[in-house]
Order: sequence, then structure tokens, then C-alpha cells
Amino acid sequence: MHHWHYLFVLIACLALTAPLEFVGPGLYRRPRLLLSALAPVVVFIIWDLLAIAGQVWNFNERYIIGLRLPGAIPIEELLFFMVVPLCGLLTFVAVDTVLGHAHRSRAHRRSRVEGRG
Repeated sequence: MHHWHYLFVLIACLALTAPLEFVGPGLYRRPRLLLSALAPVVVFIIWDLLAIAGQVWNFNERYIIGLRLPGAIPIEELLFFMVVPLCGLLTFVAVDTVLGHAHRSRAHRRSRVEGRG
């Protein structure tokens, strides 16, 4: 069961942030924004591959399923570099939408109050 911990954490992150797609314009419905979130993945994968090759770090076999990509990088590590930016950007877009609505609502109330005086 320990082998699935890394994947379970990633799945939990996706599951918890998935409903945020429906708050405002979302992320998955905006392909350019989605691609911009995933573009840096290439840099981090190269960084990881260099660190693995240089034996700077490795991965505890106890917490990964054992499926490795070329360069000995665990599949969970690739998924981590994709899931974390997606979850972060989903959260940012949702918070930005909610705060934008709150700001417009306050501005509307303020203009109504000022218009009455």
C-alpha cells in the first residue's frame, strides 16, 4: 500500500481542486492558459534527470509504484510536475474570480450610495 502514497497525494490534489474548474472561466476550458502552466514542466524534468544522473537525489522505492521513465525518473515525479501547477492555477483562477466579483459588487454598492447623496 505504501507504493501508492505519492500517487494518492496527487489524486487527492486533483480531486480537491477539480470543482474549482466551475468557478469562473476555469482552466481546462482555456487551452492557452493550460499550456502555459505546463510549459515549465520540461525545465523541471531536465533538472530532475540531471539530479538523478548525478546521484544528487533519488526516490524512496517504498512510496512509488516502480514505473520509471527514461532517465530513471518515476512516473509520479512527472505527474507531480504537472499536477501541482494545475492545482495551483485552478486555485488562483477561482480566487481571482471570487475576489473580482466581490470587488465589482462593492464598487456597485458604493456607486449606488454615492448616487443617492
